[in-house]
Amino acid sequence: MPRNKRESLIYTVLMCFTMVLWMSIYNVTLHMGALNLTTIREAWIGFPIAYVFAMSMDWFVVSGPAKGFAFRFLVKPESPVLHKVLAVSCSMVVPMVIIMSLYGALEGCVKGGNFGPLLIIWLTNIPKNFVMALPFQLIIAGPLVRKVFRGAFPEGTVLA
Repeated sequence: MPRNKRESLIYTVLMCFTMVLWMSIYNVTLHMGALNLTTIREAWIGFPIAYVFAMSMDWFVVSGPAKGFAFRFLVKPESPVLHKVLAVSCSMVVPMVIIMSLYGALEGCVKGGNFGPLLIIWLTNIPKNFVMALPFQLIIAGPLVRKVFRGAFPEGTVLA
């Protein structure tokens, strides 16, 4: 886990990249009905704006309250590292899924030129995204990003 603000920013950049890219591919696949090169291309085209939005939401809106919730209700500073990782990850995924599901619904409504179904699209996107985002975060993205992060930045090499 990151030890200071600089490490936290680097870690967030990596984690957001991984999660947004995967969730973009997943959502475009759901929308198009198949996973193929066209799906991946469409996800990649929409990725930069989604990434900037997700990174902003993560860094400025979600991270502080999510970590506060995790350390107030789920774990203590002396808890085992794995417990802290799981608590913070789960506390981050829930609000990010809600926010990014709204982003996806808005994006779809803008492309379609019809904002009438915005609320229903958003509300149906939330469970679809949650069932993918939480397991992906806990099983794949989290361990992968932590390994890459600590491999690139051994403890004590990124100064505060």
